[in-house]
Amino acid sequence: MAKNASSHLDLQAVAKDIMRQHGFDPDFSRAVNQQVAELLARPPAVNAGADVRDLRGLLWSSIDNDDSRDLDQIEVAEKNDKGETTIRVGIADVDSFVGQQSEIDQHAARETTTVYAGVRNFPMLPEPLSTDQTSLLENQDRLAVVVEFNVDSGGHVTASDVYRAVVRNRAQLQYNSLGAWLEGTGTAPAKVAASPDLQWQLRLQSEVAQTLRKQRYEHGALELETDELLPLLLNQEVVEVVKQERNRATELIEDFMIAANGVVARILAKVSSLRRIVREPKRWDRIVEIAAAHGEKLPAEPDSKALNGFLVKRKAADPDHFADLSLAVIKLIGMGEYVLERPGQAAPGHFGLAVQDYTHSTAPNRRFADVVSQRILKALLAGKKSPYADSELSAIAANCTVKGDAARKVERDMAKRLAAVAMERRIGSEFDAVVTGVTSSATFVRALQAHVEGLLVQGGQGLDVGDRLRVKLIRTDVQHGYIDFAKV
Repeated sequence: MAKNASSHLDLQAVAKDIMRQHGFDPDFSRAVNQQVAELLARPPAVNAGADVRDLRGLLWSSIDNDDSRDLDQIEVAEKNDKGETTIRVGIADVDSFVGQQSEIDQHAARETTTVYAGVRNFPMLPEPLSTDQTSLLENQDRLAVVVEFNVDSGGHVTASDVYRAVVRNRAQLQYNSLGAWLEGTGTAPAKVAASPDLQWQLRLQSEVAQTLRKQRYEHGALELETDELLPLLLNQEVVEVVKQERNRATELIEDFMIAANGVVARILAKVSSLRRIVREPKRWDRIVEIAAAHGEKLPAEPDSKALNGFLVKRKAADPDHFADLSLAVIKLIGMGEYVLERPGQAAPGHFGLAVQDYTHSTAPNRRFADVVSQRILKALLAGKKSPYADSELSAIAANCTVKGDAARKVERDMAKRLAAVAMERRIGSEFDAVVTGVTSSATFVRALQAHVEGLLVQGGQGLDVGDRLRVKLIRTDVQHGYIDFAKV
C-alpha cells in the first residue's frame, strides 16, 4: 500500500474517496462478482466458424505499457499483391463475455471508463475479465473483432473490412523497450531479438504508421505533446513523478488506432452510432494571440492545418517547451465529447485529428463507448437490427462524456497529490513556468523542469494561458493535493 512517510496518507484510500466524490463506484457489487464467477465456470467457446475466421496462424503482437494486462488490441501487417500494406487490428471481443443489460454491463454503463489513479487502477470491468478472459494476452486463443485496412505508400487507406476472428497474441511487447529499439537507441527486446520475422513485422508496422501520421498532418491533424506524469515508487512510497515519453512504439499504436477507428466509423455510418468529436475551438482568438507572441500569424477563423504549421515550427524551434505550448493549445481547444450520429446526419468531426469520421471502438476493456460500438458493429455484420435505440445512444453519449470528464478530474486530483508528495522536499526552489489556466479567481501554472502544475498564489494579475514566468515553490499540501507557487 502506497504511503508517504511525512504525510502518512493512505493514497489508495484517498484515491477511492476521490472516485466517489466524482460520481464513481470503485467497488463491484455482489451481483457483479457472482456473474463473473458464473462466467469463469462456463466461459464462452473460443472457436472459429462460418462467421468467425481462424487467424491464429498470423504473427500478432501487442504493444502497451510495461505493467498493462488489460490488452484491448493486437496488430499484424503484411505486404499485398498491389504493393500496399494490409494492416489488421484485432480488438478484444468483450461483448461475447459481457451480455447487454447484464449486471456487469450495467456497472460498466454507469462507470463508462477505467480510471488510472496512479497508485492503483479502478477497472470498468472486473479484472478476471479485463485482465484475463477478455484481454488479448500472450499465447492465449481469444475472440476478436478484426479491423483490416490497406495503406498505400502515401499513407492513404485504400480499402477496408471488418470481421470476427479467433486470434492468438504471439508477443506481448512494451512501449519503452520496443520504442527504443525502433528508434535505434536501444537493443531489441528479447522476444524481438529471437525472431527475425517479428523484427521485420514490427519495422513494417512502424514504417506504415509513420506514413499514416504524415498523411494526417498534411490534412491538418495537430502535432501535440503533453507531459503525462507517472508516479515513481520506492518501497511502496512515492519518491518522484516522471514524464511518460512518446516514442515510435506509442506513435505506432496511436496511428493504427486512429485509422482503425476511422474504418469503424465509416462502416457504422449506415446506422445510428456514437461519434467522438472535438468541436472547433471557441477560444481561437487566444490561440491566435499565442501564435503572434511567437512571431506567427494564424487566420481569424479556426484552421487546424494552419495551427499545425505553427506547432511544427515551435517544436523545431523549442522542443524542450513544446509540451507546455501543447497543453495551452489543448486547453483552449477544449475537450472531446461523445454524440449520437444518425445515418445521413454527419457529426461535427474531430478538430484535433482533422478527420470527419471518428469513433471509439478499439478499447472495449477500458471504455464503455467502445463496447457499444462493438455491439452495433457485430449486429451490422450479422445482418441484425441495432441493439440500441437512438434515445439510448443519446443517453449513453451524454453519460460517457460526463464520466470521461470526471475520470480526468480523478486522475488530475490524484496526480496533484502524488506530485505534492514528490515536491515536499523542494519547497523554496525556483522554476521556469507557463500559465496553463486562468479563471476569475485563480491562475494555474506548470513548472517546466519538474513537470508539475499548481496554483499561482502571488503575482498572477494580468496573466493568460501560455504566458511564461519564473516561480518559487512556497507550499505543498499532500492531503488536498495543493502545490502553491509565487511569481519571482
